[in-house]
Amino acid sequence: MVTLTITTSPQRKSTTLSTTTSSTAAPQWTMTGNMNIARKFHTASILTNGKVLVIGGYNGIPLNSAELYDPSRGVWATTSSMNYARYAHTASVLTNGNVLVVGGIRDDTFLDTAAVYNPSTDSWAATAMLDVRRASHTATILANGNVLINGGNSGNGFLNAAELYDPLSGMWTKTGFMYDLRVDHAASLLIDGKVLVAGGLTQGGPVNSAELYDPLMRIWIPTGSMSATRQGSTLSTLINGKVLVAGGSNGGYLKSAELYDPSTGNWTITGSMNIARAFHTASLLSNGKVLVTGGKNDFCINNTELYDPSTGIWTVSTNMNIARWQHTAIILTNETLLITGGEKGNNMYLNNAELFTLP
Repeated sequence: MVTLTITTSPQRKSTTLSTTTSSTAAPQWTMTGNMNIARKFHTASILTNGKVLVIGGYNGIPLNSAELYDPSRGVWATTSSMNYARYAHTASVLTNGNVLVVGGIRDDTFLDTAAVYNPSTDSWAATAMLDVRRASHTATILANGNVLINGGNSGNGFLNAAELYDPLSGMWTKTGFMYDLRVDHAASLLIDGKVLVAGGLTQGGPVNSAELYDPLMRIWIPTGSMSATRQGSTLSTLINGKVLVAGGSNGGYLKSAELYDPSTGNWTITGSMNIARAFHTASLLSNGKVLVTGGKNDFCINNTELYDPSTGIWTVSTNMNIARWQHTAIILTNETLLITGGEKGNNMYLNNAELFTLP
């Protein structure tokens, strides 16, 4: 979701897909206010006050700017900038409401710096540095409020190292090594508090392996492998506790999806998406369905699809107004999703945003 270090050249095309549905009350996409700066490889985080903080990214140059979206007014306002421009970083909302930004890339430099944004003072403060420089990693907030960082690219190679950030002390500690080096992988917090990490790219190409991080033991445990190798996929923990992996790429683009059952440690194939895609977004809605938006295959696409866990079937939903990949998706309320930025192809960086509202 994400961002990322892309290991293949992006396609220089975009297209708009048009699909009709039989729904009499189709969900709707509406344009909302534009960001002040076009960006991809950025992050979007919902704050405790309901506003959305967009940070950094890339639009031909790395960005240090940040913006706030006010859902009540549908407008963006520039906020304080970071000390370091960065993209392919992560951003995590801490239990105290502050936002932790970690790693990323600035020009050709992979970063080991981290910073904390305080919404109440609109200010940034440096925090402890990582043990390892990294970008295109994942960040997962654990049940105890600590933040797990794992994998990514150091600029000198792919990583299997993991680190824990303690918001109370502001310090990082090493927390073991994954069994596989990974970049462009996916991670999701399970109901039991463990973290599932799956797929990604290593030196030999995309992998199908998966592993679990146990925060109580602070160890990594191998688990069942997916049926397909995939990078640039998404992981979504469903209401029933199972985990949905969708799409990705492994030399070609995938429409396949699989379900992980934590009780058995096994993956089973579920219904395939209608459109193959990678580097898309996936959002768990309040009705238990998963909405997948955009992404890329041979083209940048505006297609969206809904996965119904009760049937295992994907249904084509209403198209976004703009085709995009490397964008963000954030739930504002249980019924509204905000899409921001991304790229439309041919280095057309986007500053527009859209809202998805269920009927």
